[in-house]
Amino acid sequence: MEPATVLIIAIGVTVVAIAGFAVYMSFGPPSVALSDPFEDHED
Repeated sequence: MEPATVLIIAIGVTVVAIAGFAVYMSFGPPSVALSDPFEDHED
């Protein structure tokens, strides 16, 4: 394979992995520790 193809695939996999980790942190089990600032300062 061409070096440029390997580089593009590696960058694509990295971007997908970071996006997947962000979704997991936002909606998965670790999201229990997150606080909602709008609920904290409700009038």
